[in-house]
Amino acid sequence: MFSDKKDRKSMEPAASQNRINEGTKLNGDVESKGFFRIDGEIDGNVKTPSKVVLGQTGVITGTLQCENADIEGTFSGKLDVSGTLTLKSTAHITGDVVVGKLAVEPGATFNASCVMKGSEKNTPKKDLEEKSSDSNPSQNHLFDRTQRLQKPKAEQQTK
Repeated sequence: MFSDKKDRKSMEPAASQNRINEGTKLNGDVESKGFFRIDGEIDGNVKTPSKVVLGQTGVITGTLQCENADIEGTFSGKLDVSGTLTLKSTAHITGDVVVGKLAVEPGATFNASCVMKGSEKNTPKKDLEEKSSDSNPSQNHLFDRTQRLQKPKAEQQTK
């Protein structure tokens, strides 16, 4: 009944929950392998390979690096989410954002530069044009306007 043996699986850091309650202010870096629920204020860097929930009263100023994040509060700085970033209607985001997937509810404030990870579709247009021209420059494309304009000029010169 009163055993010293505890369930080791529930004690693992990956399964633990870290909570920073409203009224708590932290200055500095926080790193953990567990889930975070932040309702207080952090001025610094937060890093976890797990999920972070920033509550309505939560404020982070600095860097947040995590797998998934649900944000209801205020974030300012660099946000790096490898999975899904969900912005609730009360969220206020400013800074630089790098995400795998982004979900934004109506009402959220999102004043940030945003880059989506892991998709060839998200390569800037200029880079794509350089890749296509470098890969086979002698190939004429059917819908290339410059090729269409050159063809009639060549025909007019032979007449």
